[in-house]
Amino acid sequence: MTQINKVAVIGSGVMGSGIAAQLTNAGLPVVLLDIKVDGKDLAADAVAKMLKTEPAPFMRKANAKLITTGTIDDNLNLIADCDWIIEVVLEKLEIKHATYEKIEKARKKGSIVSSNTSTIPLHKLIEGQPESFAKDFMITHFFNPPRYMRLLELIVGEKTDPKAVETITKICDEKLGKGVVRCHDTPGFIANRLGVYWLTRGVNEAIKQGVSIELADAVLSKPVGIPKTGVFGLIDLVGIDLMPKLSASLLSSLPEQDDYRDEFIDHKFVHDMIEAGYTGRKGKGGFFRLNPNKPKAKEKQTLALTADKFDESQYAKADKPSDTAIDAGKGGLKAVVTTDSLGGKYAWEVLKGTLLYAAQLVGEIADTIHDIDEGMKLGYNWKQGPFEMIDALGPKWFADQLDKDGLHVPEILTKIGDQSFYRIEDGKQQFFGTDSQYHDIVRPDGVLLLRDIKLSAKPILSNKSASVWDIGDGVLCFEHTSKMNTFDEEIFAALMQTKSMIESSDEYKALVIYNEGSHFSAGANLGLAVFMINLAMWAQVEEFIRTGQRTFMDLKFANFPVISAPSGMALGGGCEILLCADAVQAHAETYTGLVEVGVGLLPGWGGCKEMILRFQEKEHEKFAKDMGKIGKDNIWFSPDTTPVGAPRQAFETIAMAKVAKSAQDAKDIGYFRDTDGITMNRERLLYDAKQRALQLAANYEAPAMREDIRLGGKGAALALKMAVSDLQKSGKASPYDGVVSTHVANVLSGGDHDYTEVMNEQDLLDLELSEFMKLLHNEGTLERIEHMLGTGKPLRN
Repeated sequence: MTQINKVAVIGSGVMGSGIAAQLTNAGLPVVLLDIKVDGKDLAADAVAKMLKTEPAPFMRKANAKLITTGTIDDNLNLIADCDWIIEVVLEKLEIKHATYEKIEKARKKGSIVSSNTSTIPLHKLIEGQPESFAKDFMITHFFNPPRYMRLLELIVGEKTDPKAVETITKICDEKLGKGVVRCHDTPGFIANRLGVYWLTRGVNEAIKQGVSIELADAVLSKPVGIPKTGVFGLIDLVGIDLMPKLSASLLSSLPEQDDYRDEFIDHKFVHDMIEAGYTGRKGKGGFFRLNPNKPKAKEKQTLALTADKFDESQYAKADKPSDTAIDAGKGGLKAVVTTDSLGGKYAWEVLKGTLLYAAQLVGEIADTIHDIDEGMKLGYNWKQGPFEMIDALGPKWFADQLDKDGLHVPEILTKIGDQSFYRIEDGKQQFFGTDSQYHDIVRPDGVLLLRDIKLSAKPILSNKSASVWDIGDGVLCFEHTSKMNTFDEEIFAALMQTKSMIESSDEYKALVIYNEGSHFSAGANLGLAVFMINLAMWAQVEEFIRTGQRTFMDLKFANFPVISAPSGMALGGGCEILLCADAVQAHAETYTGLVEVGVGLLPGWGGCKEMILRFQEKEHEKFAKDMGKIGKDNIWFSPDTTPVGAPRQAFETIAMAKVAKSAQDAKDIGYFRDTDGITMNRERLLYDAKQRALQLAANYEAPAMREDIRLGGKGAALALKMAVSDLQKSGKASPYDGVVSTHVANVLSGGDHDYTEVMNEQDLLDLELSEFMKLLHNEGTLERIEHMLGTGKPLRN
């Protein structure tokens, strides 16, 4: 199998540059080439633009240094040592063919070539190309933005070398973090074939039924398991001007009897909007916009839909829609589409057509219903794919409704009868095939998922906020199940039970803290905190903080390794549990930080202490390296490791409530160590964390508590407070920010301890608790917490 060590991307538009950035996020050097226009280096300009783009294409800005830019005419020789060449030029066949001719002359033998096309079939792309080119060629269709969208549609030809397919599948999965779905060489592949139909029908039915944009998006979003953008919000996001292009591409190549041809309407108002600059979020607005006459108010407006025209006078203030179908979502998909309301009827008509279309395309666009479902979940972020939705409705019920409406029932629905498309058999999930047989869903090697484990096992310990699972080889997995995976007394109790279980057992030897929620943890349960504060339950609050401190300290000094495996947000206490672990194995898209200052608090479960220790470690390593000394005998207090340097860095991090925008960024900030691991594909995270746990368990020695911490005392605290005072004078910090920062400075400088005195970790925890409780008694803190929870009044300062 070919090793991919260097990649070339030809074309530096939004997709080409985004793909290049994601390749660098995987640590791969990239050659990015484009044409020269009016003497401008488009590729270099694209990289510069990405460094300013939000959300950021690069996981850390330094990754941009891995890109070498140039022009196709002058620098095509740079692709000669590239193992994979990705073409992302204009969606015109003649331009692509001309590009392939140049690539073929410059590339090395055996290098893999792929196109990111979303519209042109593979068999047309390789027309007239030599056999050697066809053998190394495939389509790798990334979704925008390439860093954040997980779907990669892979299309191969009859002549494509299977080894090349294996190579690209592996790198896209393991290094780029993609869910690779094999598609047939048909128009729009899977996701856009179905997605464009769904969006088109959504617009048409809204006009036909007189459904407002607000109601349409409210009902065709969270209630049915679709992102909150719904139909019209998504069109605004991707660009209204893109929709006619996608439609034209599909119509140019779809079979004559395809249902999309009947659904498509070339609305005049869409062309009018594009001509007027209303192309969505990237333009003056779209179906939604901010009132240009009230820029400071940020008043959201929506467009009143009419099929025949567009005029700016059709915008009006957006209303919060009210419809029983929206609330019906709590009862599941069927409850929404059977609700006798305008919203319910709209949802039914849109989804009925979309699910019928999906059933018609089984075997045409992909081999299995599972591939189709994965395509829509990964490409459009649906919680359920089309066939999982049909299961939620009941396949027989759905088929009966189609028949009642005079619609032809597709063969796959006839075959399934009163069965379901998915089932659990012998602890394994299976899907219904076109051969009328059920087939196991097979995970790639290196994928371990709790949701699969749960099919055949029960937790060995559980309460209302947590569950503990045996994931094999003597490793346990601790799973948060509380709302937003927040910390409460039940979480702490379960953690301590788990610790005792492992320490008293010969069967278990390591712990992984992990869950498969959207986010790892939002920290402490602030609703519970507000409840206790309002009742002046100060003793209970203090005990809650002490319990968290004891729990995290017990985990840190346990006689077995603890690995934290976060993904998504890990904030406040969710960050502190990462800091106390022996190691972190993080998903690349982990956003972590000590954000307590933002709600008028300070980290109370060891966050302040751990950040000081982290920065002292770095200072010590630097000092040891500079002095040529290695080992534990090195002094911690030295000219380069003063009692001020590490606290100052910790203060900047905590007082500014810095949040890492990726796992790589977390290493740069200091939340993660250089030795902590990063997993690009979230479905491989638990497996990687388990392997790290087993590695540490082999010769594990519990760390010793630090007893030699020196901090700067009152002089250092004064210096930190002066820095905040300067920020207040410049208007960058509020008066209450100064109050909070004073308490943070007191902790990080050691309180009443003089810099000549040594402290231990427990001393710092006691100081954290003391300053934390002082802040809680300040009315400004409660005001901020309630404001963040949406239950309070506007902030005064």
